[in-house]
Amino acid sequence: MENLSFVERAGDVVIARWLEQRLSAALAATAGSIAISIPGGSTPFPILEILKRSDLDWSRITVWPGDDRIVPEDHAASNTGKIRALLEPAGATVIALTEQDSTPHFALVWLGMGADGHIASLFPNTDPQIDDVQPLRRLTPDPLPPEAPFDRITLTIPALLDSDQLVFVIRGEDKRAVFDAATIGGHDLPIARLLSNTSQPVTCFT
Repeated sequence: MENLSFVERAGDVVIARWLEQRLSAALAATAGSIAISIPGGSTPFPILEILKRSDLDWSRITVWPGDDRIVPEDHAASNTGKIRALLEPAGATVIALTEQDSTPHFALVWLGMGADGHIASLFPNTDPQIDDVQPLRRLTPDPLPPEAPFDRITLTIPALLDSDQLVFVIRGEDKRAVFDAATIGGHDLPIARLLSNTSQPVTCFT
């Protein structure tokens, strides 16, 4: 993949500074606001803690979770609730996916990936399609992850691809092997379906 670059052994500060530079450039390119999508889980929040202390004009940034568990925002499993608590005090607008039926063009989409090759809540059993006519889908992972046994709402592959750039943070040898195989057509997991249809720059931090 000629549009893919790796940044090896990147710590949280390095990733936060990279994100700051990219978002600053996106803000400078427009007089209006920009939309970004970020993942849930444990990995993003230490990075976001650093990023929110930057000089970014958060009042011009709308933040979309890439997916969420269908639970109230005050539930411990809610990605939206955690993102809102962290970034709204900085001035960002945080979107609840359950209240939306369309998605914007994203300046940046940040994704994680599971060891099973899922992205957002597009698990292998959900058979995500690159030509999905819906930007958002409610679905049930199978099997349900024991740490979060909830139905999900997620951006679909076309919504994720409607972006200027994609960024991944992939940690662990097992996940790296799945990601690397996806870049060369070694399987047909959701990550492979997404990557095989990218034209924008893709950056992967490991």
